[in-house]
Amino acid sequence: MKTAIVIGAGIGGIAAALRLSKKGYQVTIFEANDYPGGKLSAFSLGNYRFDAGPSLFTMPQYVTELFELHDEVSTNFFTYQKKKIACQYFWEDQTHITAYADQKLFLEEIQNKLGVKSSILKKYLKRAQRKFDLTAPLFLEQSLHKLKSFLTTKTLKALLHLNLYEINQNLHSVNARQLKEPHLVQMYDRYATYNGSSPYQTPGIMTLVQHLEQEYGTFVPEGGMEQIALSLFELAKRKGITFHLGEKVEEILLEEKKAVGVKTQSQFLNADIVLSNMDVFPTYKKLLKGVATPERILSQERSSSAVIFYWGIQKKFDQLDLHNIFFSEDYKAEFDAIFNQKTPSDDFTVYVNITSKDVPSDAPQGGENWFVMINTPADYGQDWGQIKRELREKTIDKLNRILKVDLRPLIQEEAVLTPPLIQQKTSSHLGALYGSSSNDKMAAFLRHPNFTPKIKNLYFCGGSVHPGGGIPLCLLSAKIATDLIPVATNDSI
Repeated sequence: MKTAIVIGAGIGGIAAALRLSKKGYQVTIFEANDYPGGKLSAFSLGNYRFDAGPSLFTMPQYVTELFELHDEVSTNFFTYQKKKIACQYFWEDQTHITAYADQKLFLEEIQNKLGVKSSILKKYLKRAQRKFDLTAPLFLEQSLHKLKSFLTTKTLKALLHLNLYEINQNLHSVNARQLKEPHLVQMYDRYATYNGSSPYQTPGIMTLVQHLEQEYGTFVPEGGMEQIALSLFELAKRKGITFHLGEKVEEILLEEKKAVGVKTQSQFLNADIVLSNMDVFPTYKKLLKGVATPERILSQERSSSAVIFYWGIQKKFDQLDLHNIFFSEDYKAEFDAIFNQKTPSDDFTVYVNITSKDVPSDAPQGGENWFVMINTPADYGQDWGQIKRELREKTIDKLNRILKVDLRPLIQEEAVLTPPLIQQKTSSHLGALYGSSSNDKMAAFLRHPNFTPKIKNLYFCGGSVHPGGGIPLCLLSAKIATDLIPVATNDSI
């Protein structure tokens, strides 16, 4: 039987393993941590449970299709609910917007609170949908590094509408021109952070990101975000995929420019296919001995990272929901600080995720579990001890002002995650959450492909390679990578 090894049991790695298993491979996954899921993990502080990493769940069909691929009923493993409120937005001037999932209610909210006519926002969202519909088949669903990807009717159709994509304008300028109202512009500028970029640099085509949230909605898994990874982990084990948790891969074995297996801390294991879900930077720098590295790709600007506070709060806040954004007053200065000065801004945006709103067991009665995230640069040697102390005090002060509360005595439990710890726990180079940034207009083409022409039978998936970071794109990267791998017949390799 043909064999495959997957390095890393993040969601992309598990998804790739499931697809390879369906293709007839006997699959083994090695994971350095003693738990599956990568960034999609969880932990407890006292009586509070926290999702450690990604907190936004969209496009659930990319998860459920993995169960369907294996002729399983997804609800036997994994259930989720659609949110009626996508996000609560707050500003220092006491403006407060509820982003309803129902478009009619949302348009009414924007018109009533901001005075923006529904027709303006409808036109904007329709344009974003058009971008997505045209470009998704090219940029998100197939390799950009295979000639055959460009020789399709869908691709040619996409290329005929280049002006629509607004690639030569940045996201902010597009939003400012089309939406005008400052609060609304800032709301839609923030979608640049979904892939760790700046709205003042990332191209205008990125308006298609908000289409995904508006069109398909946001969801909450029963049991929290870790259930996405754990449900796929259980499915994988059920389908005979072998997991070696707590066993770190030290080298990808090569023979005559061909991947033939891996060396771990305790064994050598041969395989017909090797697929790395590990960040592409350490994959080259640590696992591929004596191989010339693609320096142009690996030296690209890193995405943003984050400092995350996990707070067990002894109070319930009725004005908050699962997702909550507290905006800075000077968005441009915030991103200038992150990407140019390599430091958090003095005035920054705060994201608060509270899963206990939908999963009551995540916090004791009368309390809430707060995941409090501030966007920061990746780790370039900054004094993170000092930074996290300053961010903590400024964050509390900001939330106190806007919510008119005194948070300090309400914090019962606390933990902190910084970029160096993100790198340590997930092998993400410099702690960048999304690999390279998407600030360059050609970013989609500059990401590392899902294969390398220099080494046969070696493939890549995950947030650091095409098509990018975030749960939906990681799942798509697994599909793109495994679509390049032949079905496991005796003469197919």
